[in-house]
Amino acid sequence: MEGTAVFGRRVMWRVGTVVALHDETATARTVTLEVPDWPGHLAGQHVDVRLTASDGYSAVRSYSIASAPNSEGRVELTVERLSNGEVSPYLTQELAVDDYLELRGPIGGWFVWRTQQTEPIQLIAGGSGVVPLMAIIRSRISAGGTAPFRLLYSVREPAAVFYRDELRALSVHDHSVGVSYAYTRTAPKDWPRPPGRIDATLIATGAWPPNLSPTTYVCGPTSFVENVTDLLIAAGHGRENIRTERFGATGERK
Repeated sequence: MEGTAVFGRRVMWRVGTVVALHDETATARTVTLEVPDWPGHLAGQHVDVRLTASDGYSAVRSYSIASAPNSEGRVELTVERLSNGEVSPYLTQELAVDDYLELRGPIGGWFVWRTQQTEPIQLIAGGSGVVPLMAIIRSRISAGGTAPFRLLYSVREPAAVFYRDELRALSVHDHSVGVSYAYTRTAPKDWPRPPGRIDATLIATGAWPPNLSPTTYVCGPTSFVENVTDLLIAAGHGRENIRTERFGATGERK
């Protein structure tokens, strides 16, 4: 099987079987794959997915892993459908249980969380950028970690929230994982803040203060990541404590 070198090791194309499908929103679906020879992954890593047509044409896209590391060889990907996409419409509308997908990975070594980290963790997501951050939250829970976590999630409207029930349960039952939202277009009734983007006020009230030296993970579209990074630095956070992952209009990672 062909592969590519990542951080000095060869990452091979593998075949995963679809064992479950779950719609997160009207346009996003979580695909659960069983990969018999999966080498394991770290929270925050991603994979390449390759689709090949009958005429031999192939398209490759990168998707974050949503699941925590596990011993069952299962990998969850949450994919948001793009109207002009080549791959995401198939993954979110046509893919069925027992189908096969080619994937290569895991990939990435910087935007990851490891169980030995004990410092406060700040997660800031823009739209589907919440996916690798959810893997980080799930990994902390599955590992029994005690590091305090906060998630600040910027999303267009309540109906666009990924993992809605899981995040709601965390907000109610796990007091060491705080969840707050920035609705950019439509906010729930009686929401204390009008719709708008993350700004300096939200950074000051919804993120860990810089004197605690948190590690901050920011994921989303390029403009979102750059704006949030600037706000964090202006608030006193050290650039060395900020880890970023961004994607373009096609959903491909950069």
